[in-house]
Amino acid sequence: MTKTQKGIYKTTLTAMLSAVAFALMFVEFSIPVIPAFIKFDISDLPALFGSFAFGPLYGVVVELIKNILHILIKGTSSAFVGEMSNFLLGSAFCLTAGLIYKKGKSKKSAIAACFIGALVMGVLSLPVNYFAVYPAYVKFFGLPLDAIIKMYSDILPAAASVPTSNSLFNCLLIFNVPFTFFKGIADAVICIFIYKPLSRFIKGRM
Repeated sequence: MTKTQKGIYKTTLTAMLSAVAFALMFVEFSIPVIPAFIKFDISDLPALFGSFAFGPLYGVVVELIKNILHILIKGTSSAFVGEMSNFLLGSAFCLTAGLIYKKGKSKKSAIAACFIGALVMGVLSLPVNYFAVYPAYVKFFGLPLDAIIKMYSDILPAAASVPTSNSLFNCLLIFNVPFTFFKGIADAVICIFIYKPLSRFIKGRM
């Protein structure tokens, strides 16, 4: 392939990965130990694959297109805050993992990259939710913060045993950070198993 053909090929596959990621956003479910409004999905998987196959920025592009498609086709139920959070956290995951994997492309490197990427995404979820997502829900949808915290305290009363502002921080630290980290690890495990066979086919055509 010429350089131009490779560029077109990568663009086409990135579009396909974005479409798959968008579809996976609809395959979501609740986990009993997490408040029901927080859903688990593996829509970051195609973006992670793109980061490994073509480079970190391709993963970010997949995250961006996925969320744009979600807004255009399904609409937003969170005044765009949910999509913004999904993009920021997913991009942090894929960009971190992609940059690390790019420095040494091996299975060991991929595992380390995914672990660190998931950790970064988990830690970042704390300030993103605390300063942006939850305040937006309170402001735009009139959902009382006490009601949000109660959803957490119904599962673990000790999480809300301090004043309201600190209760939110505790709830996010206890529930959302581990949940987001686990979500990244789940994407990573699947990616590590399917990446090599698929990458051989993809790169064999370049």
